[in-house]
Amino acid sequence: MIRSHYCRTEMPHMEKNAPPKQDEQDAPWKKILRQYFQQATEFFFPEIAKVVDWTKPIEFLDKEFMKIAPDAATGRRFADQLVKVYRKDGQPIFLLIHLEVQASRESGFAQRIFTYSFRILDYFGQPATSVVILCDGDPKWRPSQYSFAIPGTTLNFEFSAVKLLDYRDRWDELEASQNPFAWVVMAHLKM
Repeated sequence: MIRSHYCRTEMPHMEKNAPPKQDEQDAPWKKILRQYFQQATEFFFPEIAKVVDWTKPIEFLDKEFMKIAPDAATGRRFADQLVKVYRKDGQPIFLLIHLEVQASRESGFAQRIFTYSFRILDYFGQPATSVVILCDGDPKWRPSQYSFAIPGTTLNFEFSAVKLLDYRDRWDELEASQNPFAWVVMAHLKM
């Protein structure tokens, strides 16, 4: 069921062979990320999932995210999620889940992730854990940090990133998985 819902080629409102619009690609991702957030975190970022107390409520902070990232409202950043969860020690964690669904590199991408993370720190008074799911088709594009050094100031901001293309050689593992995101990744790779 998940497979057919998320394949581009099976969307009835699209012309055959027409590239999907950005919001048509992002909307299914946003929906499944919200519905299966714990499973997504366990699948893509297991080290983060291990510290989260999944017995406490998950809070999606859409309104707050629109305040700190107004460009997210354009539809181009539709799948970005700001989520508040709690660690097992009781402390809150703000997770910035950024889903990049595009076919090519984007200049300024890593800087944008840093900017969003800084705005979260400024708005909430605590840092965010920034994670990125790269759905593009360029195996060489792997942003995971933003840095600069100028006289008197140095910054190195690193974030976690997974690349769906990396799962191409793990098909047997995906088929054997009970996590719904294995099916999502397989559907995406089949596109």
